[in-house]
Amino acid sequence: MAAREVDYLLVGGGMASANAAAELRKRGADGSIVLVGREPDPPYERPPLSKEYLRGESAREDAYVHPLDWYEENDVELLAGTSVMRLDAAERTATLAGKGEVKFGKALVATGARVNILHHLDGAQLDGIHYLRTLGNSDAIREEAESAGHVVLVGGSYIGGEVAASLTAKGVKCSIVMMEEVAMSNAFGEEAGRYFHEVLASHGIELFGGEEIDSFLGDGRVSAVKTKSGREVECDMVVIGAGVHPETMLAERGGLEVDNGIVCDQRLQTSVEGIFAAGDVCSYDSVVHGRRLRVEHWDVALQQGRHAGAAMAGDEAPYSELPYFFSDLADWTSLEYVGPAQKWDEIVWRGDRDSGEFTAFYIAGGKVAAALTVGRSEDLTHARRMIEEGVDVTGLGETIGDTESDLEQIG
Repeated sequence: MAAREVDYLLVGGGMASANAAAELRKRGADGSIVLVGREPDPPYERPPLSKEYLRGESAREDAYVHPLDWYEENDVELLAGTSVMRLDAAERTATLAGKGEVKFGKALVATGARVNILHHLDGAQLDGIHYLRTLGNSDAIREEAESAGHVVLVGGSYIGGEVAASLTAKGVKCSIVMMEEVAMSNAFGEEAGRYFHEVLASHGIELFGGEEIDSFLGDGRVSAVKTKSGREVECDMVVIGAGVHPETMLAERGGLEVDNGIVCDQRLQTSVEGIFAAGDVCSYDSVVHGRRLRVEHWDVALQQGRHAGAAMAGDEAPYSELPYFFSDLADWTSLEYVGPAQKWDEIVWRGDRDSGEFTAFYIAGGKVAAALTVGRSEDLTHARRMIEEGVDVTGLGETIGDTESDLEQIG
């Protein structure tokens, strides 16, 4: 049987592909678009999975990037629950599970990332151990947590903190066991992380820092987490947030260059002309940072998806969006961040950390490399400009830290 021909093939059923499809139509691309996603749901946003959706405050459909009827209305063929078994970049073909071979003109590979599974630990297969990546994962965690007296979160970053906050807000006792001494410190440094650490602790969450997991204890079902120091934290359920890794197998076997993600140029084009990548799997040449970057966050997948759609429609511009991050710990506190900073020489504080209204400016080599804010979103606008323009802020720490100063005047 001859391969079916499509103009644009979007591989991956997430944020990036959904926005690429929308951008293609917005740009007037009138060719056929096929969006293939492994999950049974249409493309959806993942942040609610650890927040309002996990707490039962929003419906499944609220997380969808587009309403279901959008795909038909915009002539985008959505193949949910379908895996791409094989990609041949040179021949421009893809084999879809149960649907034969497709020959494409241009393609986006947005296969996302997979959670790091702790298979190697004793007890890792016990019942009651969860990971969070999909709507189904969030459903399972919510349902089981309703009868759990005590939940242990493994990992002190976004997933650990957000899930602990959401479950605690629903009345579930939570503890966090983490390798870092201070929650959120891997991303923001110990001084800034301490604020979020204290917020979590102030709401009754136990935090065990500097602890590496040794094993999971239990008879059929998990009953405790044991650390290498010998500490045992009893629990009825575990949620693991041990990071993710880019899903590159399809791309690598298909002939695309891979190195901690799919290697892309400044336009998000891969090593094969006409094939692009976006989202968690995209390792791109950043014109803003002057280095290769791969970022795992919702807004980056959204922005890169749009850019890839524009590029497939013929736009030659480089991708120049500065990565933006956000996180909420229940309704206790919210953070926003632009960067990311690879390293920094100092942190300049603006505002009052104790009151929960502050911005931390991360300075490297006399320039702003990143900024983290809680309650002072207006500072982020100026930080973004300083980063993008490479403003020299040498000797201006006192000015930046003075809330009475006008950041617009800097640079």
